Amino acid sequence: MIAVFIFVFGILICLGVPIVFTLGITAMVMLAFYSPTPLMMLPEVMYNALDTFPLIAIPFFVTAAQFMVRGGTSRYLVEAASCYVGHLRGGLAIVAVVSCMFFAAICGSSVASALAIGMIVISAMIHFGYSRSFAMGVVAASGTMGIVIPPSVALILYGIIAEESIPRLFLAGVMPGLLEGALYIAWIAYYSRRKGYGGGPRSTLPETLRATGKAIPALSLPFIVLGGIYGGFVTVSEAAALAAIAAIIVSVFIYREVKPSQIIPISAEAMRSAGMIMFIISTAIVFGNWLTESGIPAGVVAMVTDLKLSPYLFLFFINLFLLFMGMFLEVASILLITLPILLPLIGVVGIDPIHFGILMIVNMELALETPPVGLNLFVISSVAKAPLWETIKGTFPFTCLGFIQLGIVTYWPDFSLFLPRLLMGP
Repeated sequence: MIAVFIFVFGILICLGVPIVFTLGITAMVMLAFYSPTPLMMLPEVMYNALDTFPLIAIPFFVTAAQFMVRGGTSRYLVEAASCYVGHLRGGLAIVAVVSCMFFAAICGSSVASALAIGMIVISAMIHFGYSRSFAMGVVAASGTMGIVIPPSVALILYGIIAEESIPRLFLAGVMPGLLEGALYIAWIAYYSRRKGYGGGPRSTLPETLRATGKAIPALSLPFIVLGGIYGGFVTVSEAAALAAIAAIIVSVFIYREVKPSQIIPISAEAMRSAGMIMFIISTAIVFGNWLTESGIPAGVVAMVTDLKLSPYLFLFFINLFLLFMGMFLEVASILLITLPILLPLIGVVGIDPIHFGILMIVNMELALETPPVGLNLFVISSVAKAPLWETIKGTFPFTCLGFIQLGIVTYWPDFSLFLPRLLMGP
């Protein structure tokens, strides 16, 4: 049975079949030959998989991201950040990092963050003498913070599958996100001094005040969303709806980068993206149900128990496994495929599920910037109209910093769990 599963799944992946169909076809084949469950039950299982209230948050956050990308938010964030740090050595690269951090806190999407900030910052950095590969590497790596800094669609997905508190996961992602930004800025400062990369002209006080004022509507969004959640005023799903409404208001009526007639087309584009995520979730649930029924997770648990691995050694092997998976699959697929197997294991080894969730998301950050299937690499190469290898070259130092971040998150659980425990109790 295991050999058939590996053969079917591997062949579909190698043929380039989209992951949503790979999961669905593999599950159907295995259920047809190795399960008493009738295939006629699959539509009901897929429907029930989506009949979960927290999942409503995903299309709303995707909608917010679409309007933020199209609504000029990124430009105002970049302008404000430039006024404060743009004149420093390596200032424009630092602007890219800071802007990605704030944009990530607005839209919760790594690809959207890299795309929106990259379209503005990369050309400006090249204009001021930065090498093109360095400029692309900065944005490609910084964009990955979109899945760890709250609100994050990936953290919502993990919380739903693992049945863990999404607000606690959001809080746990704050410190790793800030650490990542600090590591990137430190490297940029060192590298820019070596290469002689300067910043732009220093902004005057009136220019700084004007740029800050323009950025305030965009900067208010994460405070509205997260403040509503932790203030007890709204649930995560309601906060996502609030984020979508606020994004539309900011884009259409404040920044006026989106016309009222574009609201429906942009919303439709967002729903198509969200629909694909939902389709993947539904087929992955069917796939996960077959895995559980097959006894594979129970067998893996028994094997790990017999090996008597320490938590540190177990997490080391898990990191290797997730990094390998990340080289070929995108974030949602990895979460949905691996969690049915990994969740029973962390209970056996004694790992906090909130800590493990952040560890997985940090691994997925590295997946977004490592070939051959690093989505941020392709996005930035497209934006800069440059070959992929050049983006990979520029991203390499930041990937090394990402491994340092992963090591800290993996072996220092309190680093991630400090804020959830402080603000929400043990």
